[in-house]
Amino acid sequence: MTRFLLGAPALFALVACAGAPSQPAATTSAPQVAPFVERVIAVNDAPRMTRKEQVRRILPHNVRLQLASQGRVRSTASGVVVGAERGADGTAVAWVVTNAHAVAMDGMEAPQLRVLVDRRAESLEHTGEVVAMGQVPELDLALVRVRGLELPAVELADDAELELGEDVVVAASPFGRALSLSGGMLSQVEWDKASQQPKMVKTDAPIGYGASGGGIFSLTTGRLLAIVEGYRTAKVDFEVQQENYSFDVPMPGETFAAPSAKVRQFLQDKGFGRLLVRRPSTEGGVAQAAGR
Repeated sequence: MTRFLLGAPALFALVACAGAPSQPAATTSAPQVAPFVERVIAVNDAPRMTRKEQVRRILPHNVRLQLASQGRVRSTASGVVVGAERGADGTAVAWVVTNAHAVAMDGMEAPQLRVLVDRRAESLEHTGEVVAMGQVPELDLALVRVRGLELPAVELADDAELELGEDVVVAASPFGRALSLSGGMLSQVEWDKASQQPKMVKTDAPIGYGASGGGIFSLTTGRLLAIVEGYRTAKVDFEVQQENYSFDVPMPGETFAAPSAKVRQFLQDKGFGRLLVRRPSTEGGVAQAAGR
């Protein structure tokens, strides 16, 4: 988990009429207004999903990850399925985006990346293979291929959906445990002046260690708004019987994430742009693979 530490002796708060038209003009303008009114009414009358219904759609896109060395779990993280295909031999393949720092295996002996899917009391384990990585900290993203895993791919949100105050849900697996949810809103969007694209977003939804790579989803559309990268922490120091103790705590509203635009660009630059194309699914809901 990327962490931004703030050391302190104790936890502190950082600190608008026009004249009436003639009759012919009224007759001419009436047909232009009516269709517009009808369309507005049609949109406003469309039913909106409840929170629970939207969450049911979001959950199948998420997995949890374990990075093990010599059979022992060294770290945990989260991931989101951004592509679903079926190989030439008929085997399902899931493509998972997570953080690059979460799957770094440098210096590990006999490393193994496990991808787990929790279904009530049962956990299904698969082996993941890292096929693309960004450069940390500029691009803390990685793509993992998971053979034999059949899950639906998420739809990435457009830049226009990144509005402050948007209701969101974060799906992740903090502390290596089963998938959990937290709610909040989109609290900040930082835009790149040169490219005119979002380069960082924040949410006030609480998260914990192991939520790296988790998805931030819109509760309005169910689309993926961003991938969690890290959170800022504050250092708390205290004394008990002349013994000093300290620990780090996540700061509320300081969860940082890579927006969907970054995920989209990452996949395109690494040669996996085909995963962004939504094609009719084949049997089992997985599209036929057309590449590596």
